[in-house]
Amino acid sequence: QVQLVESGGGLVQAGGSLRLSCAASGSIFSISAMGWYRQAPGKQRELVAGITSGGSTNVVPSVKGRFTISRDNAKNTIYLQMNSLTPEDTAVYYCNALIATGFRNYWGQGTQVTVSS
Repeated sequence: QVQLVESGGGLVQAGGSLRLSCAASGSIFSISAMGWYRQAPGKQRELVAGITSGGSTNVVPSVKGRFTISRDNAKNTIYLQMNSLTPEDTAVYYCNALIATGFRNYWGQGTQVTVSS
């Protein structure tokens, strides 16, 4: 069992920055990968960035050069640094953890990011 708690969302003006945090607890050593997803009103949930247990990272093309995913193993926490935010980035951002056995997924409660123009 894995528990995920996101924080760091809020209201920011276009061009601003936010850093989201996701703290993991429970069976953290069973996690094979973690990622950030987002869901805007009326749209499907989409992957934004991912990081494997080995430390490899990827971000989707739409946020390449603006968003960075990282982790702090000592704190069992991953981060999403978001720069040059635009209103199109407005969404609920969710932290996800993938468990290799059975490819099970765990989700955080989500944190709202709102970017005003």
